[in-house]
Amino acid sequence: MASGTAGGTSGGAERTSLSAQAREAVRQRIVDRRYALGARLVEREVAEELRMSRVPVREALRALVAEGLLELLPHSGVRVRRLEPADVQHLYEVWEPLAVQASRLAARQVAESSPAEPPGLAALRATLDHAEAASRADDGPRETAAHTAFHEGIVALTGNPLLARTMEQLSWQLQLLFGMHAEPDHMRSQHRLVYRHIAAGDEETSAASTLLHVRDSRAVALRALGLGGGLGGGPERAGSSGRA
Repeated sequence: MASGTAGGTSGGAERTSLSAQAREAVRQRIVDRRYALGARLVEREVAEELRMSRVPVREALRALVAEGLLELLPHSGVRVRRLEPADVQHLYEVWEPLAVQASRLAARQVAESSPAEPPGLAALRATLDHAEAASRADDGPRETAAHTAFHEGIVALTGNPLLARTMEQLSWQLQLLFGMHAEPDHMRSQHRLVYRHIAAGDEETSAASTLLHVRDSRAVALRALGLGGGLGGGPERAGSSGRA
């Protein structure tokens, strides 16, 4: 009996590992646009492409529906989620207060750690370097991933596990959103500014610069959908479409 239980546990762990691999592979294909927005994914075809059996692929697709990257079709199957204006609005309604509070708490951690540099600050700085290198190489997917990592890094710097779990639920949808458009130059400058305020331990200035950045990001996302910046939440800030 013990042997059978152990074997079953091992088989379950192996299937979970394959499911995780399949989920990561499909997720990456979504965010780098190999699977286009709105494209229908056929379980059998995805399994053949990944050279896996259909069971872990089926589990992966279900998990990605829960993450918000895929959506169920009315009768059968799934498709890559196409972000609608209401989706963008809902995402920013959740992300804006989270991002602002994360910057405030990250700056507090830096101030309380002074004169030592807290763990995570160097990693946060590195995400900016990665984004700039990707931009110079005209590598959109890599730049998008670096921008997402920057915001994840701010959350990690807070040391707040609940905030980190909440951010984890949003990260892939944010990456999907960021990948809808090229990052304007002034948004890259805003990332550097947010970093400098956090590194200086300035809570309120960090929060204020992050609020400006998130609202500019929202305006850019809405323009990518052809809507301008005015879907709820007030008018777009003057000059936010310019370059730094």
